[in-house]
Amino acid sequence: MSKRYANWRAHAHFRRGFGLSMVLIQTALATHYALWLLPYHGDKPLELATAGVFGLLFAWVSAGFWTGMFGLWDRLRGGDPVHISAWDSPEALAATPLGKTAVLIPIYHEEVVRVAAGIEAIFQSVAATGHLEAFEFFILSDSRDPEVWLREQEAWQRLCRRLGARGRLRYRRRTLNLNRKSGNVADFLRRWGKGFRYMIVLDADSLMDGETLVAMVQTMERHGEVALLQTAPRVIDGQTFYARIQQFANRMYGPLFLRGLARTQMGDATFWGHNAILRIEPFVRHCALPKLRGLGPLTGGILSHDFVEAALLGRAGHEIWIMPRMAGSYEETPPSLVDDLKRDRRWAEGNLQHLRLLFLPGLRFVHRLSFAKGVMSYVSSPLWLLFLVLGTVEYAQIRHGDVNYFPEPYNPYPVWPEWHPDSAFLLLISTLFLLFTPKILSGLLVLMDRKDRRGFGGVRSVIGGILLESVMSVFLAPMRMFSHSVSVLGALLGWKVSWAGQRRDDGRTSWSEAWYQHGTGTLMALIWIGVSIWIGGNFVLWTLPVSVPLLLGPAISVLLSDAQIGAWLRARGLLLTPEEVDPPEVLKSVQQSDWLTGADQTPHGKAFEQAVVDPRRNRLHAALARHRRHPPATAAALAELRLRCLAQGPEALSRQERNALAGDQYSLTQLHRMVWQRGNEDRWDLGPYPTSAL
Repeated sequence: MSKRYANWRAHAHFRRGFGLSMVLIQTALATHYALWLLPYHGDKPLELATAGVFGLLFAWVSAGFWTGMFGLWDRLRGGDPVHISAWDSPEALAATPLGKTAVLIPIYHEEVVRVAAGIEAIFQSVAATGHLEAFEFFILSDSRDPEVWLREQEAWQRLCRRLGARGRLRYRRRTLNLNRKSGNVADFLRRWGKGFRYMIVLDADSLMDGETLVAMVQTMERHGEVALLQTAPRVIDGQTFYARIQQFANRMYGPLFLRGLARTQMGDATFWGHNAILRIEPFVRHCALPKLRGLGPLTGGILSHDFVEAALLGRAGHEIWIMPRMAGSYEETPPSLVDDLKRDRRWAEGNLQHLRLLFLPGLRFVHRLSFAKGVMSYVSSPLWLLFLVLGTVEYAQIRHGDVNYFPEPYNPYPVWPEWHPDSAFLLLISTLFLLFTPKILSGLLVLMDRKDRRGFGGVRSVIGGILLESVMSVFLAPMRMFSHSVSVLGALLGWKVSWAGQRRDDGRTSWSEAWYQHGTGTLMALIWIGVSIWIGGNFVLWTLPVSVPLLLGPAISVLLSDAQIGAWLRARGLLLTPEEVDPPEVLKSVQQSDWLTGADQTPHGKAFEQAVVDPRRNRLHAALARHRRHPPATAAALAELRLRCLAQGPEALSRQERNALAGDQYSLTQLHRMVWQRGNEDRWDLGPYPTSAL
């Protein structure tokens, strides 16, 4: 064991032990106080259940608070001298040669021009560093709709031409979507992995500048024991009210929590699936994902693969580090609450699967804890809902139930129930203190730093943004709680979750979508308010912070999805972030790209029809299509499809049928020849097509 390894390990053990002790002590005191507040002080099963659920929830809140405190200490000290980011001087890093690196961009039914603009910006930023020869880029598509993947192929062709990137920018579309994104990356590794030492995995909305990519590779080159470096992406390009809230929260509060996370996890950090660099050889050797066997829910392929891959690398003795101060890493956020909750449905099932991996032999304690935290991030919602239900039942019994003064048989002394609802206010204040103190401290740190203060738009913008975000977080918390509870229930009951492309436009949530997502919560809020009124006393006032957001859920969701409100807030300096006030060069490149401004957009028209009719497009797509000998039955079916497509036009075919024709080289070339020979201008638009289209 190296001296440096033992050094950070010793620090890590002390920090984790201290943090865990603080959480347990706080939780024990708070739970004891909660038991004292209850009428029988825990002598009844209902009270014990209420206190137990409260303890779990309080521990979850306390863990977040102490993570923020570790981050505050890191910020005040000016960094962590034991962290890997302090091991190398800038001069030593700059002198380090780069290993061969693949940059992977997995995509699935994305908006093509946005992806292309991002790839172009990253490519040009890497080229500006002078280290382009060490990188190759791979667009890995899982798209199934020919109207999408045909455009992807055309965009790839234009990118190669514009960047002079032939042989350095590759495109591959899988015909079998096995294991989603992890399967897409595995397919790359089988085909090209041996030619590279590292791979940098991005998402379709990821953006990273060249200096960051180069620094990541150089750090990996200098430390062979490190298998993964995870950057902390900053959220950008939020246009809707909801996206701007998420963007502001990420940028204002995220650095404090990320510093705390890095300070406690150290070399046992986790993987978030994107904006990270991985060493290929140990990843291939150790990260083959097991199938979760059995019947019922939480079986089959692992959905949240990234946490598991980090744990498997750690089990093999490799290090994984989060790099919270490494700038130049960006991502986008879903534009609406509805889109965010749809994504959370998939994540909920994936995180719950980790329950089955929690006791996998050989895992490090921190990675087991990461699994537990991932589970708790969703299970905390049904626990909160259960706590509210238990509290309602408890109060209803006190108000309307028969009081049993002799709960123990043959005991001559009565037990007098005591109820301290006013004292519960102190417990509420304590919980709110843990929740909001890291936010307040983050704001104070920004206000005390002149550069940061200007980046967020000044004093008024910082204070106004924190107040607005805090108010909206109070409204959003109950809505998330109810939706996550439904997602957890669905995962445990085996409800299937669809795999759909992430919506990244700024389309407003319709009222029908909002009612479908939040209508059940509105109904439950009405029932709860009715029960609270029946119970009487001040109980209904205690329920309002939860019941009112649920009651107004559809309206809040529609309001948050409005991009005009987002623009109005930005114009008045609210919810600003440094990336908006002074955009980095790689972001400017995307924002000013003619892919998005319209100067080089894909010509209008349907992709499949143009792939058949346009000679240049037809040559491109035919060259990329599969050339194979089909069994007689398949060949006959394709021939029948070609004739029907020719006679009735592409609209007469289903998406699957057009997909089959567009993916078959012979069918694509034959259709092109048949259309131009027979004319059929009533079914096909025969031009003219611009010669500069590709």
